[in-house]
Amino acid sequence: MSSHLRDRIPSLPSLRALPSLRSLRSLRPRLSLNERGPAAFVGGVAAAGLGLGAAAVLVLFLWIISPYPDSGGIEGALHVAADVWLLGHGVGLVRTETLSGGPAPAALTPLLLAALPAWLLFRAGADAVAEDRDGLSLLGWLVGGYTAVGACAVLYTSYGPVRSDALSALPHLPLSAALAAGAGAWAERGRPALPLPGVLPREETVAALRAAMAGVAVLVGGGALLTAVSLAWHAGASAEDFGQLSGALAGQLAVLLLAVALIPNAAVWGASYALGPGFTVGAGSAVRPAGAFGYPVLPDFPLLSALPGEGRGTALSWAVLVLPVGAGVVLGYFAAAGRRTAWATTGVAASAAVLCGLAMALLAALASGPLGAGAMAGFGPSAWLTAAAAAGWTALVGVPAALVLRWRRLRDTDDAPGV
Repeated sequence: MSSHLRDRIPSLPSLRALPSLRSLRSLRPRLSLNERGPAAFVGGVAAAGLGLGAAAVLVLFLWIISPYPDSGGIEGALHVAADVWLLGHGVGLVRTETLSGGPAPAALTPLLLAALPAWLLFRAGADAVAEDRDGLSLLGWLVGGYTAVGACAVLYTSYGPVRSDALSALPHLPLSAALAAGAGAWAERGRPALPLPGVLPREETVAALRAAMAGVAVLVGGGALLTAVSLAWHAGASAEDFGQLSGALAGQLAVLLLAVALIPNAAVWGASYALGPGFTVGAGSAVRPAGAFGYPVLPDFPLLSALPGEGRGTALSWAVLVLPVGAGVVLGYFAAAGRRTAWATTGVAASAAVLCGLAMALLAALASGPLGAGAMAGFGPSAWLTAAAAAGWTALVGVPAALVLRWRRLRDTDDAPGV
């Protein structure tokens, strides 16, 4: 290129000279107090619209490539998209066309479906309070806009072979929106200190929360590993069931996406299995290390193909108890951090065990639900049994582990040269 042409082409700014996304907020027009509320409302509507749009794009793509795209029409596909979006918020669905003739609930929420709505609400909550101190009122406007779109989706899906449960939507939609948007606002404000209730001092309460989160992470991560190992062990049966469910590409993609969306549920189920109480795959059934029994006639689904065979537990199934022991050790490790008395360390570890049990109860409740009536009315772990087992295991192992680790740290400190 000649120097004459090079001089006539404007030079491009370097990447470092470009403004960051956070700095672009300063370019937005300043809104008055009366304008910020409606703007937050529009932000909630936009977050809900983006989530619905993503679900609609996915369902319409599967509908277009299906061998019978005219079945149900585009209205039926959009109805399914709205059902999927609502299910991601924990809203129950009801199937009206069943073999028994009566309605059957379908309220087992694939937890991965909640990821995109939660992220959109998190970002909307952060943007709503980015330049305003009146965060609570703006979050109310935001949740109101999101819930308004959700109410329209509930009305749209109130008919058809699979309809939404309005009574289930009443608490789930606003609560999930408030929690996710509130978390985004809290993160945007620099994660300020929260008024944490408890009998421990604030520093020890924060330490207990951190230790509990570590214990929950080990339990859920171990549950995911158990699921992966079981799927690999039963790879042949899972692949066979996957091929039998649908011969069309659209059907196979739908089954694959559903199985992926249920992986977080399977991780929680695996954690409950390792804790001892296990889970159910239908009324009267039980899957736990002590044995598996009472299986109903289950649908051919890849994740269900990885279930252990019915019968008494084996040495291999009892070996999974190493997972809650490991969770207790990790919890004790975090509880022993810092310079505290033995009594304070015991209080932190015991409180962390209780918090770990409560967290596992919440996860078990979210990861379970009915898939029909009768034998299909119960799928997943019991929240209260899982909570009791998680709290018991982590307390039984975590408290002694925290005290031993504290003693070793103090001994090493005393033996260090110059101390």
